[in-house]
Amino acid sequence: MDTLNVSLVELNSENWYECCELEVSKEQKDYIEPNAISIAQSKFEPTLRPYAIYAEDQVVGFLMYNAEKEELDGYWVYRIMIDKKFQGKGIGKAATKLMISEMAKLPNANKIIVGYHPENKGAHQLYSSLGFIDNGDRFGKEMAVIKYINQ
Repeated sequence: MDTLNVSLVELNSENWYECCELEVSKEQKDYIEPNAISIAQSKFEPTLRPYAIYAEDQVVGFLMYNAEKEELDGYWVYRIMIDKKFQGKGIGKAATKLMISEMAKLPNANKIIVGYHPENKGAHQLYSSLGFIDNGDRFGKEMAVIKYINQ
């Protein structure tokens, strides 16, 4: 894991297009919007924070969260994805840990919440391994899981 050198870099003119070219596996396409949609959304919703995920010096993923509290009185993760060529290497988990650290610095950050489709086994495994809890909250077709932040 130490050799991965995973980092988060704010979306910028140098990395946005690379993020648009990233793809998830066929099985995951039904569970996540394309990165180009998320990037466009971030331009119209100024509280969204988009980031490129790097492993070494290569863009391998994308994530975005809201810096303003929403439903369930928490900060929401909007997107997190790792390109299909880089999945299964621990990059998603490392990037999610970095994101949680950043989100924990937001004002009154007691809860981080992420919604995902119940059939998305990869998301379920990732979030449960990081201490997210399913309290039974549902929003449309998605379940919402919560990570409580100790402050």
